Amino acid sequence: MLKIKLGKIKMRNPLMLASGILCNGSLLKRAATEGGAGAVVTKSLTKEVREGYHTPVVVGVEGGLINAVGLANPGYKAYLAEDLPLAKKGRAPVIVSVAGRNVEEFEEISVAAAEAGADAVELNLSCPHVNKHGMEIGADPATVAKIVEGVREALEIPVYVKLGLSDRFTESAVSAQDAGADAVVAINTVKAMAIDVEARKPVLANIYGGLSGPAIHPIALRCVFELYQKLSIPIIGCGGVSDWRTALDFLMAGASAVQVGSTLAVKGIGIFREIEAGIKNYLVRNQFRSVEEVIGIAHR
Repeated sequence: MLKIKLGKIKMRNPLMLASGILCNGSLLKRAATEGGAGAVVTKSLTKEVREGYHTPVVVGVEGGLINAVGLANPGYKAYLAEDLPLAKKGRAPVIVSVAGRNVEEFEEISVAAAEAGADAVELNLSCPHVNKHGMEIGADPATVAKIVEGVREALEIPVYVKLGLSDRFTESAVSAQDAGADAVVAINTVKAMAIDVEARKPVLANIYGGLSGPAIHPIALRCVFELYQKLSIPIIGCGGVSDWRTALDFLMAGASAVQVGSTLAVKGIGIFREIEAGIKNYLVRNQFRSVEEVIGIAHR
C-alpha cells in the first residue's frame, strides 16, 4: 500500500531521512532498520575535509531550529570508504548528498559516490549559509543546468537536485528537469538568524543559518504545489514534516516522496514508523488502495 517507485529506486514507503540530520553510516543504517525509513540521504559531502563553523552552530527558535554547521564532513573519499558501506547495510536506498564548488567537483564526487555503491545522488544547490556551495548556485538556472548536465552525463544512477528559496526557484527547477534531473527536492532550509538580547549579539558564530522545522512547512508546501504544475519529473517534499498530516499534505500537493529532518531531534527515529502508520490508517479509512492515489490529489 505504501510502496513507491521513484524512477529506478524502489522504496517500501515514501519517507526519506533528509540530508545532514544523522551523519555517520551506522546512524543511517539505524534510520532504515529500526526507524523504518524508506530511503536515507547522507550528509553533504565536499571534495576537501571541512571542519565547519565554530560553535554555537544550532539554536532553537519558535517553530524550529536554525543551524549553521558549515557543511562539516570528512571529505567524500573518507566518507564513501568508511560510512557508505555501513549505511548500505540498512537495506534501504542510500542517496549521497553532494556539495561542490563547480561542475568539476560535482562530477568528481558524484562519480565516486556511484562507484562506491550509492543508489542516487542529491546535488545540494541550496545551502543558505556556505558561500560557493549552495544558494547562489541554485538561484541561477543556467548554472543549475550546467551542473546537472555534467553529472547526468557521467552517471547511470538517478540524479536529484535540491533547491532552496530564491527569486528564480521555479526557473531553476525547470532548468534541472530540462538538463536531465530525475527528481527535484524542495526545499532546503531558509536563511535566518537569532539574537541573544542579554548578550546583545547574534547567537550563531556564523551569524546566519538555515531555519528548519514547522515554521517553514507552509512555504515548502507552496513550493511543492507550484512545482507539480510545472514539472513532469518527481518532486520530493522537504521542510517541516513533524507528523503524518504534514507528510500527507506534501503528497497531496504533488510530492512523490517526503524527507523528514529536524523533528528527529524531538521525536527520534521512531517518527518514521509513526508517520507511516498515520498515512496507512488514513488510506484505509478513506478507501485508497495505494499511496500513489493521493499524490497530487489537491490539484484535482
